[in-house]
Amino acid sequence: MTTGSLEVALAHAEQLLASEPLLAAEQAREILAVVPQQPRALLLLGLAEGAAGHGDAAVAALRRAVALDPRLPDAWRALADHLTALGDAAGADAAYAQHLRYAAHDPRLLEAAVALCDNRIAVAEALLRAHLWQHPTDVAAIRMLAEVASRLGRYGDAQKLLERCLELAPGFTSARHNLAVVLNRQGKAEAALAEVERALAGEPRNPGYRNLKAAILGRIGEYARSIEMYREVLAEYPGQAKAWMSYGHALKAAGRQDEGIAAYRKSLELAPTCGETWWSLANLKTFRFSEAELLQFQRWLTETELSVEDRFHFHFAIGKALEDRGDWAGSFRHYAEGNRLRRETVHYDPDELTGLAERSKALFSRQFFEERSGFGHPAPDPIFIVGLPRSGSTLLEQILASHPLVEGTMELPDVLGIARELGAKKIRSQASKYPEILATLTAADLRSLGERYLAQTRIQRKTAAPFFIDKMPNNFAHAGLIHLMLPNARIIDARRHPLACCFSCFKQHFARGQHFTYELAELGRYYRDYVGLMAHYDAVLPGRVHRVLYEQLVADTEAEVRRLLGYCGLPWDAACLRFWENERAVRTASSEQVRQPIYRNGVDQWRHFEPWLGPLQQALGPVLEAWPDHPPLDTATV
Repeated sequence: MTTGSLEVALAHAEQLLASEPLLAAEQAREILAVVPQQPRALLLLGLAEGAAGHGDAAVAALRRAVALDPRLPDAWRALADHLTALGDAAGADAAYAQHLRYAAHDPRLLEAAVALCDNRIAVAEALLRAHLWQHPTDVAAIRMLAEVASRLGRYGDAQKLLERCLELAPGFTSARHNLAVVLNRQGKAEAALAEVERALAGEPRNPGYRNLKAAILGRIGEYARSIEMYREVLAEYPGQAKAWMSYGHALKAAGRQDEGIAAYRKSLELAPTCGETWWSLANLKTFRFSEAELLQFQRWLTETELSVEDRFHFHFAIGKALEDRGDWAGSFRHYAEGNRLRRETVHYDPDELTGLAERSKALFSRQFFEERSGFGHPAPDPIFIVGLPRSGSTLLEQILASHPLVEGTMELPDVLGIARELGAKKIRSQASKYPEILATLTAADLRSLGERYLAQTRIQRKTAAPFFIDKMPNNFAHAGLIHLMLPNARIIDARRHPLACCFSCFKQHFARGQHFTYELAELGRYYRDYVGLMAHYDAVLPGRVHRVLYEQLVADTEAEVRRLLGYCGLPWDAACLRFWENERAVRTASSEQVRQPIYRNGVDQWRHFEPWLGPLQQALGPVLEAWPDHPPLDTATV
């Protein structure tokens, strides 16, 4: 094929792409039959296969194209979209960085793009800021700077940059997709959904946009629609393990356990050594591995080159399997190794919660709250369940959500987001203005914050029930903020024996957040800070927080449920005692356990592991000794 005829054939394939993707794919294959290593033909084949809904084939063609010629920004962008749809976030980020690198034509932007691609974030940021000082309306540079902010976790800054980008160039669809992503990462689901739907209006078949929409729909409790979108993705990517795993997660949350297990099994047929999928099965809590599967896990750990992520997932899964078999020593050994590996991958500073707790105690005196009586929004709608994960909070949520006047939602990020914004902390080393900034807020300011919380969470409410539950456990650190902005909201502290709760956290691999759970001494310190802060609120706001001890709830369920409903101002309803009949979606690790009657045998399960819990016991110190009460308070802060 001559150069001229090749260009004509490529141009013809490009013309067919928009209206006849199957013919475009056929044309690209004809070119490749003559010129097998033609990168542009492979690019066209990848784009055509994607447009025709053949996702696996698209990924294969695009990978070949960029391997032959990495200077193809459209190939990198399309590959990033497909990898996003597959749930391969790391691969998508790398492909997107390469897209930026080769899409930049300005030499100054090219240098910044290369730095971004190499993850030299500080260099990229300096170059981009210098460029934007001279060219403040360069939308490509603004978008790149937003990517820098996202990688640093400064999602608020990224959001503002992308909004400016779209103000200058409303048709910049890639920037709109980036905006939807950063909104979703901040828990602003309604705004994220609106942006991704606008992006889809322009590119309705874009796999990355559709995958993001499916994830957002799951986040707002629209599981039927989310599951249907994942089904559509799997029709295009039937050979992709991570897509099947994501589908399994959605089915599990919706209570469709058998279908979820089948999806996980399909994922494992495609990727047998994917530790995360095996852990997803273990995380059902009611699932049991066969002896052959357990032996296979152990062989893979010793004989196979596994990633750190796969390795720690296998350790958690084996720990659960051995615990089910009563091998306490072997189980703990694997839990400990999984936690050790996981702890090395996360940043966690125990001083942050300790500092926040001490500053909150210093600020929130009884007089402070008395001076602000009547401030905030008067709506009584929210019921906050706070505490630690694995404290029985999902059980409490399921009980309350079985009442006809209460709707269960999920762990909502909105209070955490408000606190983070009030802190105005740009970088990790910077001091936060929160909670001290609350002393400067007026009655109108606090009412506005309450209105904002109610508006942001409206999308999570699917029924006409007057009350709804926000079960984010970490909200205990912001009980003062909750009281100030929503003084009539209920706050329930779900508490469990310190060793039982902390060890249950230690056994659990959390997909995100909860970084304090991967080391026993840090766990104990976190629990101690939590108890100390809640004791302070008991002293300065007597009766404001209702505490439920898990052990008492298990021992006398009806009495505790009556107390709980009385605190919430709800009439008695016997459905709350038949909570396992409630078919609502549940996203937490206890999703299958709360679909059964109360399991009393698990109360003292931690005692089997007591010989290895010395660091935890030492860190808990007086909190453990005083249980179920709390240690004496420092009255100076009351």
